Amino acid sequence: MSQYKAYPAYKDSGVEWIGQVPEHWEVKRLRHIGRYSNSGVDKKSYEDQQTVKLCNYTDVYYNEFISNDMPFMQATASAHEIEQFTLKKGDVIITKDSEDPSDIGVPAFVPHDMPGVVCGYHLTMIRALNDNHGSYIHRSIQSDHTKAYFFVESPGITRYGLNQNTIGNAPVALPPPEEQVTIAAALDRETARIDSLIQKKTRFIDLLKEKRQALITHAVTKGLDPNVKMKDSGVEWIGQVPEHWEVKRLKHLISQCQNGVWGDDPLEDGSDTLCIRVADFDRDNNVVICNPSTYRQITKEHQDSRLVSKGDILLEKSGGGAQTLVGANVRYLGEEPAVCSNFVAVIKPSKKAESAWLNYLMASMYALKINLRSIKQSTGIQNLDSEQYLDEGVAAPSLDEQATIAAALDRETARIDALIGKAEQSITLLKERRSAFITAAVTGQIDLRGEQ
Repeated sequence: MSQYKAYPAYKDSGVEWIGQVPEHWEVKRLRHIGRYSNSGVDKKSYEDQQTVKLCNYTDVYYNEFISNDMPFMQATASAHEIEQFTLKKGDVIITKDSEDPSDIGVPAFVPHDMPGVVCGYHLTMIRALNDNHGSYIHRSIQSDHTKAYFFVESPGITRYGLNQNTIGNAPVALPPPEEQVTIAAALDRETARIDSLIQKKTRFIDLLKEKRQALITHAVTKGLDPNVKMKDSGVEWIGQVPEHWEVKRLKHLISQCQNGVWGDDPLEDGSDTLCIRVADFDRDNNVVICNPSTYRQITKEHQDSRLVSKGDILLEKSGGGAQTLVGANVRYLGEEPAVCSNFVAVIKPSKKAESAWLNYLMASMYALKINLRSIKQSTGIQNLDSEQYLDEGVAAPSLDEQATIAAALDRETARIDALIGKAEQSITLLKERRSAFITAAVTGQIDLRGEQ
């Protein structure tokens, strides 16, 4: 931000974490520049109330601006609630409570009147007073200083919330009204530019991930030789395979598939066993990452029958959801003996399967949703029928060729992963710049009055 100049003169703000502000600015509490009230309009519908569109918690949390084209849910509200909480141009809405204190005080701005749309439960509506502008208040609440203030001032143990005094006492570094408009407009332009860059880099990452998966699928179903003679596999999802590959059931490539165990609470006396959970699955790289590690007290009988060793593959048996189907697989590369939890099964490759290659093959099956036909739904939880899943048809080359394919995929995926990592780091830096720019602007550390 070195291209931006500072203001000519500064004064002490009187607020330690804001520091100095431009000499002609004021520092006021939020209660003195805006009216604020908590909405009590919930998702339920009542016969004696009017039908409205409800702007709810997720609408605010995931959107910087609230607009008419958003898919609001339908609810009802009383005449008084409609009068008080209908969204109007210039309103700012913030999240006021959550299980995570970092989710509190997230603001969204309403740039246009929205008749028929009402602010919902767990939200606080702020409406600027006098000549102050909601667009500037919105950006002020986004600043690192205000986020830190809300984080510190939101008490709780399992649920955290902002009370009315905390919201009203939030300090705001306040320029004159016309300068508020200028700053807010400059921030809109700069954040839109940064957001465009983030969107492009996110799309680039998505394309790299698609390329990565296509590379894996091609290698484990067609091999590495583009000139090899092919034959029909008879397996619909695979199609043609190299002529010298064997077509068989997945179960013929494994020697054991054993469900996990949860055991008892750890004794923390050195006798506990590492227990790998679904939460330890790195689904992007198909490996186990235990951070932090979970230890359980496991009987010797269960340790002997369910031992997870280096190179074993772990299969998710229960869990999943609408976006992530059950049936993900990862490879254990640790040296420490372990077991897996009761939602996981340990798969030990047979003498006809190389561990890394088999892990890539199963990852390809998951990406293509071959596991979908083996999923059984039970009380909202997905369960994988492992017997049906392991009966799927696959094609396998020799052990030597499996090792060659796996080594080639290790090299190529590492190269793609490095590109993904650089793009993700770039996005992180852009987000940091975005946040720092907003904070600098609304505390007067940079002068945006000449920005058009």
